[in-house]
Amino acid sequence: MAKIILTQEVTGLGTPGDVVEVKDGYARNYLLPRGFALRWTRGGEAHVEALNAARAAKAHKTLEAAQEQAAALAKTPVRLEVKAGKEGRLFGTVRTEAVASAVEAAGLGSVDKRKVVLPGHIKTTGNYDVSVRLHDEVTATINLQVVAAK
Repeated sequence: MAKIILTQEVTGLGTPGDVVEVKDGYARNYLLPRGFALRWTRGGEAHVEALNAARAAKAHKTLEAAQEQAAALAKTPVRLEVKAGKEGRLFGTVRTEAVASAVEAAGLGSVDKRKVVLPGHIKTTGNYDVSVRLHDEVTATINLQVVAAK
């Protein structure tokens, strides 16, 4: 097992500044080369404290902004046009990148595609409730209208 410090959020593992233990291969082949983590060292504790302090300062500023954006996302439906065949079946599936782009195109601010949670695979047209984690304490629900492009 390898002890590492996360520098970016990794879904299912933790947030920046967390010290976690993962399998050696996962750390060596995935997390470290992509810059998601650093090897833990004795001097790494100071790095962890700096990351946590920066995250706490940023969280206080963005909590209010996240709550405002969540309120805007909740009351405005987001329309996503996709290629579809007969009977509303899509050619492919709706991806989180497409949802993030549709939110931005609707003028509701930017949303990180990694924080969009789809309710399973969306393969037909219709209305769907999609969750977006805007902050550690704020989760917004978007009414996503998937329609066939003309």
